[in-house]
Amino acid sequence: NKYKTRRCEDVIQEITEVMAVHKRCGSVLGGVHLEVTGQETVTECLGGCVGLTEKQLESNYETYCDPRLNYAQSIEAAFSVARAAKRARTS
Repeated sequence: NKYKTRRCEDVIQEITEVMAVHKRCGSVLGGVHLEVTGQETVTECLGGCVGLTEKQLESNYETYCDPRLNYAQSIEAAFSVARAAKRARTS
């Protein structure tokens, strides 16, 4: 399709993988920047806890730049990253 998009699960996996690389190298990931919106109905990133599909993208795709995680996906990402950070500290 013509939409620039990302899978929510891929975004989360990439963050947790880079955290693991930092841990192996003895460094710390200093922060994470995500494109997010508080709008519940934005349909720019696939998957996540809402299970957004490619067919649903067109229903509320608003970005002119990078695709944003919607409200539910951004909360999911934040908690997933927090869990990964906690595991990294305790292992």
